[in-house]
This record gives sequence, structure tokens and C-alpha cells, in this order.
Amino acid sequence: MNAQPNQQTTLSGITRWRFTLVLAVFGCLLGAVLVRLVMLHTVDQPFLFEQGEKRTVREEVQPAMRGMITDRYGKPLAVSTPVVTLWLNPQQVNVQQLPAVAADLGLSRKELTRKVERAATQGRSFLYLKRQVQPELAQQVLKRRIAGIYGDDDFRRFYPAAEITAHTVGIVDIDGKGQEGLELAFDDFLQGSEGSRQVVKDLYGNVIKQLKVNAVPQPGGDLALTLDLRLQYLAYRELKAAVSQHHAKSGSAVLVDARSGDVLALVNQPSYNPNNRASLRAENMRNRAIADLIEPGSTIKPFTVAAALSSGRYFPNSEINTAPGFVRVKNKTIRDHRNYGVLDITGVITKSSNVGVTFLAHQLGAENIWDFFSKAGIGQATVLGFPGEAVGSLPYPEQMDALRLATVSYGYGLSVSPLQLAHAYTSFTQGGCRNPVRLLMNNQPQTKCQRVMPEKVARQVLDMLETVTSKQGTGSRARVAGYRVGGKTGTAHKVGQQGYEDSEYTAVFSGIAPISSPDLVLVVVIDSPQGKEYYGGEVAAPVFSRIMQQALRLRQVAPDDGSVPTLQMAGGPA
Repeated sequence: MNAQPNQQTTLSGITRWRFTLVLAVFGCLLGAVLVRLVMLHTVDQPFLFEQGEKRTVREEVQPAMRGMITDRYGKPLAVSTPVVTLWLNPQQVNVQQLPAVAADLGLSRKELTRKVERAATQGRSFLYLKRQVQPELAQQVLKRRIAGIYGDDDFRRFYPAAEITAHTVGIVDIDGKGQEGLELAFDDFLQGSEGSRQVVKDLYGNVIKQLKVNAVPQPGGDLALTLDLRLQYLAYRELKAAVSQHHAKSGSAVLVDARSGDVLALVNQPSYNPNNRASLRAENMRNRAIADLIEPGSTIKPFTVAAALSSGRYFPNSEINTAPGFVRVKNKTIRDHRNYGVLDITGVITKSSNVGVTFLAHQLGAENIWDFFSKAGIGQATVLGFPGEAVGSLPYPEQMDALRLATVSYGYGLSVSPLQLAHAYTSFTQGGCRNPVRLLMNNQPQTKCQRVMPEKVARQVLDMLETVTSKQGTGSRARVAGYRVGGKTGTAHKVGQQGYEDSEYTAVFSGIAPISSPDLVLVVVIDSPQGKEYYGGEVAAPVFSRIMQQALRLRQVAPDDGSVPTLQMAGGPA
């Protein structure tokens, strides 16, 4: 009878003990939560706030737009267009969602998945998805709202004239840094300065709120070149056709304003398309008109003649006996194409007599020849500031013995770039005074012109150069219908491992038009033409004629014969 009440009492005590234990546990848990809440809102609050800010507030870099490069009339040669760089965090992205993204961007699904999985295994938190994506396509990807995929604003460089101006304008890398040409030379000026701002972003990288602007992006400066895109186009077209026709190794053409020294066209073959990085080849990217040196051959003879006329000892009608068509200097025989007999100074230029200029050089002496050539800019830098610009070479007087002096007089044993040669020829068109050559409209010449020869001598040499394009001259194929044209042919043997090569030539023509009132100077160089035609008068002179004919009409230069200028040109920049 007493056992049952005792049992009930025991059970009641156990129940109360259990209830008390549960209450105590809940009390402890509640106390711990309260303590933690206090800690979070007091001791840990600064730390947690900072960490929260790091995960939502971002310091976002705003790229600066690179400055534009234009021709002299404002036509764009290099512009920057807005694009988006897509990237992902391999630790956050779900690889199961990548096939759709790969399809949008034209990427290999398997390759993309493999790269992301490998990056995730390596613990990386950043991986480029695709750079420089068109904004519309980038938005298509970002609208999928895939966690771990983000987009940053960027700019892509675009070259409207492509390969036509590639060597001069240059190219930037994918990060927008100048790599070649003026893009490299003026990289700091063109770049500008980046901006930055504080923004709040969501999980998908979308900007929810802009908190403040730390720095406003400053666009880069613009460059206006002296190039005329119309002339650049036609010079490129004709040069490309000539190099192809003669199966030449390469070619260059430089067109300069005869009065100001502004470079109006500067083209090379082969060229490259800076908009297609996959096609870039190093050998095609060199600006041969500025960076390559040539022995100018007979195109240097007008300067030897001008030096003789400037000395006051010779006149255009002074006679030189070149018979029997060759002369022995030390152990070398210097020859003309045939025995021209007695030639006046004009005839020496017309017939391109090696014997005649050798005689003049020996009469003047090495010191006078060197001094005159130096003033004309032979072997001197043009001070364009262009990367890789070649300086050229001109032997000093003490380096010129009788044979070296002779070879220098007709264009061997010294070197110039095609641009330097064109610049030197402006001394004939600027009244004997050579102005600095210019490639940037922004730059005004800071120095006065260099007096090279008396104005009278410059005019006399111009008249002599006109005879070269006559039927009796070596450059008759350079003539331009309706205009008085002058110039000088040059054909130089190329130097090989064993000395001068018998079958490798550089064909050159340097010319001026119109002779009556010079407007343009043009130098055409064709390197290693193949076939039966390889002389400057056969290969380079016709290119000069075609370019000059169209250039004079584009510039609306009145013909000398009083005819109405017309232009027939197939396509090209307006």
C-alpha cells in the first residue's frame, strides 16, 4: 500500500528535475544569445561593419578614354570605343551554368569548364571570361544573373584606316598601352588618367548605389597628324600594286609638302591590320620609310652638283669631259652607262653621269662635300621623335679617300632613310633653305630653316631635275600629264655577305612637282624588284607618276599647260 505513493513521489521529483534542467539549458542558451548580441552590437560592431562594407562597397576604377588620333582634316585614324571586360570568380560560379555563357560568347564549353575547374582547384578568385566584349553582348551575359560572373567597363582601340596608316599610327596592346608608332611615342599623352568611385554592388556585380566619386577620369590628349588620309590612301594603293607587280621584297613612299615640310603620306609594304591581332607579324610592322636605311644611289647626285654650283666655280653650262665613259680611281673603275663625251653640268644630271659627279667631287674636296651634304640633312635625324627612327650615315672628311669621295658623290658609301631623302629634297623647293620636317599638327617648328644653298642654285637644280623626266633623261616614266615634273632616278646594288650583290637592287625615284612652283616632294623606294625591270627609272618612276598625278589633282594644283584638272580614282576615303 505504501509503495505506490513513494513511487509517485519519486516520479514527480524526476519530472521536476528534468523540467528544471530544461529551463536551465534554455536559460543558458538565451543568456549566450543575449551576450552574443551585446558583443555584436558593442565589441564586434566596428569589425563586422568593416567586413560588411568590404563585401558590399567597392572601390571601382573608371578607365580613361584614350585620346583620338586624326589626320590633318580631323578624319579619325585611331579611336577608342566603349567595351566590357567579363570575368568570373571560380570559387563562386556554378560550372553547370557555364554552357549557356560559352554559347553567348562563342567559346568552347569544354575548354571554359576545364579552365574554371582548374582555377577553382588552385584557389584562384579571378579569371578572365572574355575581354573587350561589345556592350550589348556583355549585357546579354550579365542578364543571366549568374553568381560569380562580373563585368567591368573598358575601352577598345579601333583603327578606321586599318593597314593604310598602321605603320605611322601604330598599335596598342590589349591593356591599352602603346606598342608601335605614335601610339608608343606619345603613350603618356594619349592615355589620360583613370578615375575611381565608391559603389555598392549586389551578388551579381550590379551597381546598386554610388556612394561617392574619388577621382573623375580625365581623357587623354588628341593628336592631329599632318597626314592627309586621301593622299595616304592613294599612295598606299599604288605602292602595294607596284610591289606586287615586280614581286619585290618591300617598298616605301613618302610624300612631303614642298613648302612646309609636312609629311602628307607615309606608306610601306608589306603592312598589317592593327584591328586583327591574330594576323600580326613582326616583319610587317616595321616602318621602313623611317626605320630602314638605303644607299640612295644616283638620287644623291643633285646634291653633288648643287655643291659645285654653290662654290661659284661652276655654272649650269660649265662643261666636263666624261670620255671615254669611265675613270680609274685607285683600284676601282667608275663607269657610265656609255661614253657621253663632253657634258655640261645639266647634262651630268640628265644622263646621270658617275664620271661627271666624281670629277666635281674631287675638284671640291671631301670637306666641302661633307659640309654641303650635312646641311642638306644627309645622314641626319629628322627629329620626329618616332620610335626606331634611323639616323643614317655620312662618312667624315677624314674617312673619305679619293675612292670613298667618288662613291659618296653618286650615292654609295652613305645611307639615308626614305623620309630623310625626301626631307633633303625640300632644300631645292624652299629656296635653298630646309625647314624641319613635321608629322604632328600640334608641333610648330621651333627652329629657323637651315640655309643649304643660295636660292639661285636651288632654282638651277630644279631646272636640271626637269630634264631627267624628258625623253632624253633616265626618268621619263615619271612624267605627269599637264605638269612640269622633275626628279632623279637611283638604282643601288644591295649589300650582301660577300659585298655588293650583282642581282639585288634598290630602285629609287625622288621627285618634285610642279617644277614651276613646287608643291610636293615624293620619294618612292622599291626593295629587291624581281624580273627584267629593276632600274629606278623603270620600277620606281612609274609609281611616282601615278601617285603624283592624283595627288596634284586632289590638292587642286593648277596644271602648267592650263588644262582643267580632273581626278579619276577608284574608291577610298572621302
